[in-house]
Order: sequence, then structure tokens, then C-alpha cells
Amino acid sequence: MKRDYYEVLGINRSADEKEIKHAYRKLAKQYHPDTNQGNTQAAEKFKEVNEAYDVLGDEKKRKLYDQYGFAAFQEGFDPEAAKRASSGGFRSGFGRGGFGQNGYQEFHFEGNDMDDMGDIFGDMFGGMFHGRGGNSRRSSYQMKGEDLHADVMVSFDEAAFGGEKLIHIGTQDGSGQVQSLQVHIPAGIEDGKSIRLRGKGMPGMNGGEAGDLLLKVHVGTKAGFERKGQDVYAKTEIPFTTAVFGGEAKVRTLDGNVMCRIPAGTQSGSKIRLKGKGIQKMGNASVHGDFYVEVQIEVPKNLNEASKQKLREYEECRKAG
Repeated sequence: MKRDYYEVLGINRSADEKEIKHAYRKLAKQYHPDTNQGNTQAAEKFKEVNEAYDVLGDEKKRKLYDQYGFAAFQEGFDPEAAKRASSGGFRSGFGRGGFGQNGYQEFHFEGNDMDDMGDIFGDMFGGMFHGRGGNSRRSSYQMKGEDLHADVMVSFDEAAFGGEKLIHIGTQDGSGQVQSLQVHIPAGIEDGKSIRLRGKGMPGMNGGEAGDLLLKVHVGTKAGFERKGQDVYAKTEIPFTTAVFGGEAKVRTLDGNVMCRIPAGTQSGSKIRLKGKGIQKMGNASVHGDFYVEVQIEVPKNLNEASKQKLREYEECRKAG
């Protein structure tokens, strides 16, 4: 028997979007197959958590679940027909959203015309069954499957340079399977953008086209670098004498170390722009952002007596103007 989705994520039914996402990420990280290899119980938990988030993380699906429970996601379910049935000659039974814990709604007929039942249930399940007296037929109407949504974590470099990534997600179709997918990460993708995998969503009805899988990208951080769009920001320290007299300094960029020219008289906090050394624009490898280096002046430490004397002489000269 399936557990209530709110119970799975450990949240209240009044939880907002932020609380739902926080609970999901915490549990997905805890039970992820990459960190629980060979642990079948963790794999089952991971599937369960993904299935719960697929519903509660989607505003429309969450409303359906709150009102109709698990039955809202059974094949052929028609929410409009269910509303009509609930407000007409039927009243919903007990259980969450009018449905029992097994996902089936109880109806109590209050009218006199029992023939109406065939029409109501025929509408509710999308014309899957039709007719009276037990005669029925399958509908030949094709329907595209629903899109599925999931989150994927990528590193700073994976987002910047792109590449192939193997991910593991629950299928969210009730089968309890974990699906391994090879996903192409486009170079330059930004945090919050989505990657669409066509045909990887819910299967269609009666031979209809399968839905898509939408992967929302979350980009990790990288020590020493900060990304703003396609531009990248970093810091470098230079000796006091280099700042005074000018010279060159080694700077670490995304493409490796480069030598930057430091103008004489450079002040701490000054920025050096390396044009085109940022991250490429997604879908256009010929366009790149810039790389900005903030200069910080290194304060000398552990000076010997001779060096200290020279600095004292400099200080005297500076005061004398």
C-alpha cells in the first residue's frame, strides 16, 4: 500500500513550495543510489521520495492529489467528471480528498435512476467504459502522456563546459524502478534552467505519444570563482611592489593560469577584465562572457630588519611629501 505523499516527505499538508523542495532535496540526497550502492531499501526510499515530489512539487498535481488522492493519477481518470459526480447525485466517501487509503472513491447513490450510473462512470474514466448492463468497450482515443519533472545537480565546470552525465531518477510511474539516463549538459547552462528529454515522461494512453522529462538544473559552486550569467569573477593577490611599480601577475582562470599585466599604481580592489575568458552562451559557442579579476594587495609578513628599515625610510619620505 502506498504511503501518503506528505508522510513520505515528512511535511505538513500546509507546507509551501520552499518547504516541499527542501524536504525533497534532503531525502533525495540521503537515499540517492550513488551513495547507497547495493542498498535495496535506500533504492526503494529514493523511488518513493521522487514519486511524492513529482506530485507535491507540481501545483496542479498537488491540487488533484489533495482532492482525489491516488485515484487522480490512475489511467483514464477525469477530474471534471469526478467533480460533477461529487456535486450531483453522489457524495464522496471517507478518506483523503474523498478517496479511501487504497485510492478508490466511495459513492453513495441518492437518486432514483440507476441508469445514470453508467453515464457518470463512463465520463469519469474518459470513455474507457461505455454502455449499460455490464457491456463495455475500450476507448480508441489516443492521449499523450504527462510530462515528468525532476531535479539534477551539476558541478560548476559541467555547467560551464557541458558534457555527458549519467543520472539516476525514480520513474515516478508507480513501477518502483530507478531509471539511469545519459544526459547531455549544454555548455553554458545556468542555474534554474531545464533540460527536456523527449519521450522520457509518462507513457501515453491507447498508443499515444509519451510525455517528456524536464530536468531542472541546479549548478554547484566552485571555490575561488563566482558566476554571474556568462561572466565569472575571481580574486588574486599581488605583492605591494608590483602594485607600486607595475608588472605581471599569475591569475587562475577557468581555462588555466594566465599572466596579467598590472599597471603601476594599481589600487587594492581594482578589477582587471579578461575579455572573452568567461563562460560561453548556451547554444552559441562563439559568444563568451568576460572574466573579471579583483586585485588584492598582499601585505608583507615576517620582514627582516633590512626590509623594515627600507620601509621606515619610505614612510619618512612619504610624510615629508
